[in-house]
Amino acid sequence: MDLRLPAIAMAVALTAGAAHAQVNLKVMGQPGSTGLIMKNFEQPFFENFAEKTGVDANVTYTPVDVTGVKEPEQLRLLKSGLFDIIGLRLGQVSRDEPTILGLDLVGQNPDYETAKKTITAFMPVVDKQLQAKFNTKLLGVWPFGPQVLFCEPEIAQLADLSGKKVRVYDQSLANFISSVGGTPVPIGFSEVHQSLARGVIDCAVTGPSSANTAGWPEETSYMLPIAFQVAVQGYGINLNVWNKFSAEEQEKIQAAFDELTGEIWAYSEEIFNDAVRCNVGEEPCETVKLYDLTRVPISDADKEIIQGALTNISFPAWKEICDAVNPTCSADWMATVGAALGLE
Repeated sequence: MDLRLPAIAMAVALTAGAAHAQVNLKVMGQPGSTGLIMKNFEQPFFENFAEKTGVDANVTYTPVDVTGVKEPEQLRLLKSGLFDIIGLRLGQVSRDEPTILGLDLVGQNPDYETAKKTITAFMPVVDKQLQAKFNTKLLGVWPFGPQVLFCEPEIAQLADLSGKKVRVYDQSLANFISSVGGTPVPIGFSEVHQSLARGVIDCAVTGPSSANTAGWPEETSYMLPIAFQVAVQGYGINLNVWNKFSAEEQEKIQAAFDELTGEIWAYSEEIFNDAVRCNVGEEPCETVKLYDLTRVPISDADKEIIQGALTNISFPAWKEICDAVNPTCSADWMATVGAALGLE
């Protein structure tokens, strides 16, 4: 009798057990204050992660505003391994990686159809950069929806932003606000309501549903529903964690995130239209609270300003910054997004 057989059998059994051991994942999610997308899609997905993915994993899910973490630090935390998966606030973390901004430059995504086309085209470029610099794989992105303007002082057009302090969330939007004479003020989403109440800022930009949920209409009087950007968010996973999963498990996880982000894309458009009505006191209002903001008509002149912003302001300014840290950045954008938009 070969005395090694029991030891070999035990080793095989232990190996098999390790292959099927439950994985524990620390997940940082979107802020609770961002409302229905987080509540109805993201949180249930992570709380039922094993069922959604078919992968034996136990998830500890915590919204970013509960962790005490500053949003711009998220990529650094993923790289360090402090969290395994993070619902990335892409506008905020773009300060660490400007390539991200190429997903959603001001003027690039005036509607959902265009956004889906350009974002899908540029995602692989961003994923490659995040893997190389932050040890992070990008699992998917989705939009909060068109980002619009809320103001307390009366406004009738974009030119009225001249001399006003406007909350922004990324450098592309900051450049645009400066171009129309406003003063861009970078403030985290959770701090905006108080900043409006205290008069620290005059106006702020976000999606109509998020603004409603966070109570911005309590501190503002006017809404100009012109789309600056669509505010893409993403899910990143630490590469070391990703590589612990088998190829089959990775395929299941990616498919689950594809389904999640696809559902959010569709829902985002539904709640955008509803929240615009709710904010100005129109029915039907089904998803958020009814307010009585004044809806500022979108003029042809303002449409032209936004349309021209991409090639005249946001792309040239971003190109200089991004190419300095990622030499092929703007060339990659032109080959993907530029081609999708028919730019030369």
